[in-house]
Amino acid sequence: IWKRILRVNLSDKSVKVEETPENLYKMFIGGDGLAGKIIYDEVNANIKPFDPENRVIFAVGPFQGTGIPGEAKFCISSKSPLTNTYGNSMGGANFGPSFKKTGFDALIIQGRASSPVYLWIHDDWVEICDASHIWGLDTYETVNAIKKDLGERRVSVAAIGPAGERLVAMACIAIDGHSFAGRCGMGAVMGSKNLKAVAAYGTKTPPLADSEEVSRLSRDLMKKLSELGRDLRENGTPSGLLIYHKYGDMPIKYWLGDVWEEGASKLGQPAYNEVLKPKPLPCLHCPVGCHRYVKVDEPEKYACEGPGPEYETLAMIGAVNLVDDVKAVAKANDYCNRLGIDTISTGAAIGFSIECYERGLITKQDTGGLELKWGDGDLVIELVKQIGLREGFGALLAEGTLKAARKIGKGAERLVVHVRGLDFPAHDPRACWSLVPNYATSTRGACHMKGVPEDIECNVFTLPELGYPKQTIFFDPSDKADLAMKLQDFTTLVNSLVICLFMPDGAGMTLTDILNCFNAITGLHWSIGQLMLVGERGFNLQRLINIRDGKGPEHDKMPERMFEPAKQGFRKDKVPPADTLIKDYYKLRGWDERGYPTKRKLTKLGLEEQA
Repeated sequence: IWKRILRVNLSDKSVKVEETPENLYKMFIGGDGLAGKIIYDEVNANIKPFDPENRVIFAVGPFQGTGIPGEAKFCISSKSPLTNTYGNSMGGANFGPSFKKTGFDALIIQGRASSPVYLWIHDDWVEICDASHIWGLDTYETVNAIKKDLGERRVSVAAIGPAGERLVAMACIAIDGHSFAGRCGMGAVMGSKNLKAVAAYGTKTPPLADSEEVSRLSRDLMKKLSELGRDLRENGTPSGLLIYHKYGDMPIKYWLGDVWEEGASKLGQPAYNEVLKPKPLPCLHCPVGCHRYVKVDEPEKYACEGPGPEYETLAMIGAVNLVDDVKAVAKANDYCNRLGIDTISTGAAIGFSIECYERGLITKQDTGGLELKWGDGDLVIELVKQIGLREGFGALLAEGTLKAARKIGKGAERLVVHVRGLDFPAHDPRACWSLVPNYATSTRGACHMKGVPEDIECNVFTLPELGYPKQTIFFDPSDKADLAMKLQDFTTLVNSLVICLFMPDGAGMTLTDILNCFNAITGLHWSIGQLMLVGERGFNLQRLINIRDGKGPEHDKMPERMFEPAKQGFRKDKVPPADTLIKDYYKLRGWDERGYPTKRKLTKLGLEEQA
């Protein structure tokens, strides 16, 4: 840890380096935890997502620059235009280590530039550069243009595309044209500040308490995770599609469908590999390389080349809209990547609009002449373009699904599958009941990455140190609130240490491995309990942000569709006991029966000032 934070005010073009107390890092470590503390301190309830005084925070943790597998990540946080409360997303490629080696633990960006700019950070050199010549370029073009500008191919670039420039609510951030910080509309907040990109390249060596032990752990983990993560390396996240479909966990037809055997078989493995011929596309120091690089030559209308669709994209662009042509999904994914929009919220918005059209809530007069129908890959591609460019009917969907529903009226809001304004990802709480309290209380809205309990339910990974050495029993409510709570704290910890979540969830890194690395890096002698306390503290502080922003317990609920039982398949006739699960969760958290953290709980977490 450098104990240094870089602050840039785009309004007055000032740059400051702030020395930070060691206790701040012991409380929150870095990444998601540190960013949450900054948002709590500096972004009050009256500040709107696109106000100049909103902050954009890039934060790393102790693992960056160490060579430990999974170190490529970084956290970006702000107030989200989709939820109007705490939002964050994680990106990879090489940005995290590149930024860490400049000598900072975090970057705080505030204000609004009078014209397009990008930031260039090279060790102690910080420059606000003109970006007028690259404003309008797509994300891939932007990365290449900035590297050419700077004459440094080793620089890592986190950039927005045309969607972020146009303040599309689900705009994402692309890192090196390879990885994407997708959720919560962080790209739109950057766009509101006229900030096209942040480029970083550092040469400093982060301080390590025991460099020899860190090197040994890195070597051992690289070998271990290479072996245990073989399936993820060979097949990527698409390997999970048929598993999730089997358990009724994959959304179909905007959450209206139950089973889609033929369609799922065309999108998942082995069809994905056979049709797209993907190659692994690893982030820095990754033994897995879960991203896929694909190239489609024909038919010409689907021709594309670059990072291919992940499981979430196959499900949200494909299954949610009943598009079973994996080449069409790949093309839609390519447009999302280039324009810079989140494939999850984009796919959800399109599926929602098709249902509205089918129900007669909107007509061709509203859609600009488009006939919205299920299973039309060309339609989905067209709507992706319209959303990303904020054009035509897509301009309505570019506001985000919930805001679009409110503008449509006629009861459309009841159809939206969301929590706090963030669309559900591609995992169904009606199959994995731990997702009910997980989604309902997630501090950034419906999110499986703020807790990944569905993967323990589906037997994808285990956490023996937290009491989950094996798969849990489906549709048994007795342990689901506990599982959700522990996985939320665990993922908040992982995102504060800033490690790729796929290292434990897919590649076999244990919590004990994580602890050993942390102690070797920092020189501390912490226990697993002390480490997990950081995750719990960070999650509770973000809960306080939600409450302050008017997004508290009254929003801890499932959309109506989650109480509609399946007519067939694995979850036939099953409906989660949501009220019971959420009440159990509150009790386990040490919150009051209304869902508010108690003064006693906050004091126990060292949050006396916030109590």
